[in-house]
Amino acid sequence: MAFKIEFYSRGDGNEPVADFLDSIDNKMSAKLVGLMEILEEKGPNLRLPYSEHIEDGIFELRCKQGSNITRVLYFFYVGKKIVATNGFVKKTQKTPARELKLAKERRADWLSRHKEV
Repeated sequence: MAFKIEFYSRGDGNEPVADFLDSIDNKMSAKLVGLMEILEEKGPNLRLPYSEHIEDGIFELRCKQGSNITRVLYFFYVGKKIVATNGFVKKTQKTPARELKLAKERRADWLSRHKEV
């Protein structure tokens, strides 16, 4: 059974990853969507150079188009779900701490609203 990617949604219904995909170059967006489809197929078996565990259950989907580098952070959840929390254009060697913190905050918020009963 394949995995299913779900975008983190704020209380107002806004999806930051969808907004991010809309904000970047069309080629980069298409490449990221293609990588998300591969992630849905392979799940946790997708490894470098496409996916990497960062810390504390947060992973990054890695995409490069020419000299541009983008990342989408995500986590796995029960029931073969993958929740994409945030995306960003990478400008430094290391994943920015604020992006990782944001992913953890959004994961905590998502988990608080999606408790399995």
